[in-house]
Amino acid sequence: MSTPPAGKLPLPELVAMKRRGDKIVMVTAYDAPGARFAEDAGIDVVLVGDTAAMVVLGYEGTTVPVTVDEMLLLTRTVSRQAKRPIVVADMPFGSYQVCDEEAVRNAIRFVKEGGADVVKLEGAGPTVSRVRSIVEAGIPVMAHVGLTPQSATMLGGFKTQGKTAEAARRLVAEARALEEAGAMSIVLEAIPAPVAARITAELAIPTIGIGAGPDCDGQVLVYHDLLGLTEGHLPRFVKRYANLSRAIRDALEAYTAEVRGGVFPGEEHTYAMPPEELAAFSA
Repeated sequence: MSTPPAGKLPLPELVAMKRRGDKIVMVTAYDAPGARFAEDAGIDVVLVGDTAAMVVLGYEGTTVPVTVDEMLLLTRTVSRQAKRPIVVADMPFGSYQVCDEEAVRNAIRFVKEGGADVVKLEGAGPTVSRVRSIVEAGIPVMAHVGLTPQSATMLGGFKTQGKTAEAARRLVAEARALEEAGAMSIVLEAIPAPVAARITAELAIPTIGIGAGPDCDGQVLVYHDLLGLTEGHLPRFVKRYANLSRAIRDALEAYTAEVRGGVFPGEEHTYAMPPEELAAFSA
């Protein structure tokens, strides 16, 4: 595998990685520590995902409520720390659905105010026109087909897409249309591996899989999922690389016990005064 270039990863490098067969690594991040850890780990692309609605902002089971202003705050935070990775900002529900002009206006905000390198939009259909308009405005776009969480209700919930031959052909056609509209890459979420492999082979732009099998040009996972910070049911495609929720609980429980037991703070955690100053203070 080739050595990643120094400095900000240029967008054309992702296409070059696809051609070389080098896998692209993408992860979500929503704050400065997350972005810094991704930077240190050599991550190629950091997605400021609208999954923040669920894993950061406390909304239950949906990404829909997160606002442009909330996503801008998170994007600014991440872009300050992510020096090498390409920073992709998810455009939240309602920020691009109305018309091309509004989509361009909000995309500009994510670049100017948020510091994003790329914006991401879900779906095809009318989204193809949005992608084309944003690209014509000079802003790179990452597309997203398959399971599109912003429209999960219309899809019947968080379910695998493209399981029939007809649905699979439709996904291939959507991916082609988004590439033709100027998308620089495309996320394939929760689709059968053979369908993702077909799309990946037919497109010149990179595919990033999440629950789409090993043949995609890259992979993405949600930060909180892979670190074991998310609890309860997880999608089939998630692999936990740590169990930080347990470690955090253990630390907080130990802290609670030591404070209540008078163990913390100890002498090593406190500041002293010079004896003569203490005597003067006590007089």
